[in-house]
Amino acid sequence: MPFTVNAGARLWWRADGLPEQPALLLLNAIGTTHALWDAVVPLLLPEFYIIRMDARGHGASDAPSADYTLGLLARDAEAVLDAAGVSSAAVAGISLGGMIAMRLALDAPRRVSRLLPICTSAALDPAMWVARLQAVQDGGMRAIVDAALGRFFRPALAARHKEAVASVRAAFLAQDPAGYCGCGAAIRDMALLHDLPLITAPTLVIAGRHDISTPFEAHGAKIAAAIPGAAARMVDTAHLAAIEDPAALAGAMIGFLQADDKTGPARAVLTKAGMARRREVLGDEWVDRSLRNATEFSAEYQEFITRIAWQEIWCRPGLDTRTRRLLVIAITASLARWEEFRLHVRAGLQQGGFTLTELREVLMQTAIYAGVPAANTAFAEAQTIATAISREQATNE
Repeated sequence: MPFTVNAGARLWWRADGLPEQPALLLLNAIGTTHALWDAVVPLLLPEFYIIRMDARGHGASDAPSADYTLGLLARDAEAVLDAAGVSSAAVAGISLGGMIAMRLALDAPRRVSRLLPICTSAALDPAMWVARLQAVQDGGMRAIVDAALGRFFRPALAARHKEAVASVRAAFLAQDPAGYCGCGAAIRDMALLHDLPLITAPTLVIAGRHDISTPFEAHGAKIAAAIPGAAARMVDTAHLAAIEDPAALAGAMIGFLQADDKTGPARAVLTKAGMARRREVLGDEWVDRSLRNATEFSAEYQEFITRIAWQEIWCRPGLDTRTRRLLVIAITASLARWEEFRLHVRAGLQQGGFTLTELREVLMQTAIYAGVPAANTAFAEAQTIATAISREQATNE
């Protein structure tokens, strides 16, 4: 088990993959360990030499009883890169890991080739962290575990993947309270936002669409706006994106880290992430039928639209899923693409993607800007679909 030492603390780290591949350092969220990335690593390994560590105060690393700073935690990450023999790496971090990654990019810019802050912030309410750390000091990790997991995961995800949530809970409860409080102090005292314009590394900010800990508009959007040239990408997760949707996260990361290489394993990961989004929007039944009907002649086209339309476009952060659904309805009606119109109307109504009232308003607007004949057909097609869905629901009841 490899350790390195920095500022009096032993730091646990590991490396996976081929050293000749581009290096990628992955940093964990507060209250988690390097295992946070377990489901993502296999998707990244074909392309990268992956280095992980347990942040000071976490996992197998030492947990000195003191207040830490982001600068200290960034120097810990730099010590791990030294121990791995890596002069420069792409650095990705979730939550606290993203804060450390940004501090490292500021303090040691030559060590960070590309930067990926994920579900993170550059400025959080210090009073909130004062109260949280006091709760840990008074009652240990058990005092905050339920609140923490409520922020980490969506309730629906927690219900479907109880084993993943149980693993995170066990690791959280095993956390040394002194280490948690040390890292919590670094978050409480961080002052990153003002310095972000000094970051020179190409940057992709990744945010969870359902993240209540660091919602995009209040946190990720500010990071993306402050770092020169930074881009942003949304994934359909809560705070711990690496656990909730590892394929979508890996796809977003590879799309940024290998923007000029969309072949081989990298393209496969992007396609897998696009397929997850395609199923979410259209439903498994339609997607499965579409894939069954694919032929040798059309298979490459299916892969193309899954990767480009569903990963590159539908996963962009600027619009939510509901808005994108309604845009497709308006565009397909305007262009008289009735097969696609029917598909998206049915999927949206069946999955609660929009209401009949919202659908009606889109078609009224379409009548003004694309013409009454197009709206006539659209209203008729939509009514037929809505009636069929109502009958199906009545039959099932």
